[in-house]
Amino acid sequence: QVQLVESGGGLVQPGGSLRLSCVASLGSISSYSMAWYRQAPGKQRELVASISRLGAPNYEGSVKGRFTISRDNAKNTVVLQSNSLKPEDTAVYYCNARLLLHSYWGQGTQVTVSS
Repeated sequence: QVQLVESGGGLVQPGGSLRLSCVASLGSISSYSMAWYRQAPGKQRELVASISRLGAPNYEGSVKGRFTISRDNAKNTVVLQSNSLKPEDTAVYYCNARLLLHSYWGQGTQVTVSS
């Protein structure tokens, strides 16, 4: 079992950047596939980016070229570097750890992109 805590959200102007971090406690993330999801008001939660145990990233189409996911198993941390942010990126961003049938979520961090 792992517990996940996200940080790094906030208010940013269009075109700006944010670095979201997810730190795991009570367990190691090394065996888990990790991902970032987001949920905007009135919409379903959607996958933003994922990274395999071996470090292979995958991105949702609208964030390709703008977001970068990375992991540091030694620090039990997953980072989502978000650049060239757009108003449509506004959402609560959640960190997820998944291994077989086990899936764990953080509480989320709010990202608001607005001028």
